[in-house]
Amino acid sequence: MKIEIYVQARMGSTRLPGKVMMPVLNKPLLGHLIERLWRVKEADAFAILTTNKPEDDEIVSFCKKEGIPCYRGSENDVLDRYHSLAVSRRPDAIVRITGDCPLIDPDIVDLVIRTYRDDKGKYDYVSNTLELTFPRGLDTEIFSYKALERAFRESKDPYEREHVTAFFYRHPELFKLKNVPSMELLSNFRWTVDTQEDYELVRLIIEHLSPIKPDFRLLDILQLFKQHPEWNLINAHIKQKNQK
Repeated sequence: MKIEIYVQARMGSTRLPGKVMMPVLNKPLLGHLIERLWRVKEADAFAILTTNKPEDDEIVSFCKKEGIPCYRGSENDVLDRYHSLAVSRRPDAIVRITGDCPLIDPDIVDLVIRTYRDDKGKYDYVSNTLELTFPRGLDTEIFSYKALERAFRESKDPYEREHVTAFFYRHPELFKLKNVPSMELLSNFRWTVDTQEDYELVRLIIEHLSPIKPDFRLLDILQLFKQHPEWNLINAHIKQKNQK
């Protein structure tokens, strides 16, 4: 089974423009995310999907320098962006990661992929977000090429076109869905980057952990928060956009 990871990233964030290229330890957040994806064992390849807008030339240039495949497409029809790349590369399944998750955990990505693969076609869509138990910012979704084809053909709703997988969980009568839960409820943590406060928190996490353990994981971050429980207050007031 050929499985590829597609990361959507753009400079045009409404709440924090340019966030994916904001620096931490002399590296953009997108660079930190890419480093973590290199450690995923269950996927065969990964690529960045950005837009055709001139402002995203910076992302393309960064990917070229890092030797990462980067593809461009519609800004708002992200479903089309995913579909176009999948048609050209023909994976059996696609993992969706968003560029605002620089702390993505390779072990959790592997867990979601294994859950999908081990069920041998039983599910069309597997994620750890159907029921939020993991920290926000470790979001991982995988879906079949066949399911992506159907969503691309049948979805007309602009929200579903922009958010790629919404057609799946909005139509459980059409798709077989599975959620991968955390062993403990951790959804009170917010480690995604959508605002300046989010960025400041993620910056603290990376600056504290990366120098001593570059391949830090979920448990390392949780241990850090035991030492700094006040950090949760930095972005506790931020509401997630487009909450399911």
